[in-house]
Amino acid sequence: MFFSHQLPLSAVIDLCRALRHNLAAGLTLRHVFRQQAERGTHALRPLAERVSARIEAGHSLFDAVEPEKEHLPPLFLAMTRVGEQTGHLPEIFGELEKYFLLQQKLRRQFKSQSFMPIVQLVLAFLIIAGLILVLGWIAASRNSQPMRIFGLSGTSGAVIFMVCSFGTLALIWAAFRFVPRMLQKQEAVDRFLLRVPALGPCLEAFAMGRFTTALQLTLDSGLAIHKGLRLSLEATGNSAYTAQKDVVINALKYGEPLTEALTRTRLFTVEFLNIVAVAEESGRIPEVMRQQAEYYHEEASRRLTTLTKVASMLVWLVYAAFMVWAIFSIAGIYFSALG
Repeated sequence: MFFSHQLPLSAVIDLCRALRHNLAAGLTLRHVFRQQAERGTHALRPLAERVSARIEAGHSLFDAVEPEKEHLPPLFLAMTRVGEQTGHLPEIFGELEKYFLLQQKLRRQFKSQSFMPIVQLVLAFLIIAGLILVLGWIAASRNSQPMRIFGLSGTSGAVIFMVCSFGTLALIWAAFRFVPRMLQKQEAVDRFLLRVPALGPCLEAFAMGRFTTALQLTLDSGLAIHKGLRLSLEATGNSAYTAQKDVVINALKYGEPLTEALTRTRLFTVEFLNIVAVAEESGRIPEVMRQQAEYYHEEASRRLTTLTKVASMLVWLVYAAFMVWAIFSIAGIYFSALG
């Protein structure tokens, strides 16, 4: 599917906030979703109506929201399952609200910082296309040989340039967004992205924040550790981690300690594994995971701020590189014509 049907991020935040507040106050899920279906935001009402109908028909919360996977973020679904199985739904939706608020804040920050470089890049495309068009018109009016830019001239040349320029950007975005899913290679892509400078540490911090939060809640609830690990890895929202569920669970079933089971994934840092080893020996894994969750949430905020600055700088560099290339190319054409 090439167009997203997901709820706007603001609507997801509103839903998390309503669930956190109302469930903590003692209202039932049926009342909360019925309330959202009647008085929620316009974007949220149809989904809340469908979920409310399923809950009233006797479905669990996860079974009620799972058919809405095209409209809700994967993390929302995974953490809903964790909260329902652990009995910590208000806490889970509180964590989700914080996460999506941070995502919204940094998304806005990125847009504001990258707006001018993007505008400049678009203007550069339009100026060069206009130059190709005008030079072609001038040559046609004089019945002379047109001055070609990148081998293009006239109306057709301007159209080709615009299609190639904006089409290239669209293809890059589509390849990043859809090709891994179509080729069933999301795990490989996520593993690769975890190694990309600036981006990788940010993705790792978000995944680890979700993992440690979910693990603390599942273990606090008394859920069996192998079930808790499965749900916690699913809650990361990262295919590189979720693909290792069977590896970790099989290691635990064969009697290996948690530290060794996590080591087999080759995803967790030595520092984190050392912390897990100490927590495992002292029998304080839930408490330690709570502390680690706070640490990774702080790290996620810091690293995402850094990533936003780097990404904005890259947009500006792309614009600058394109303009330098265009200026020298046009100058070369001009001096060749003079010669």
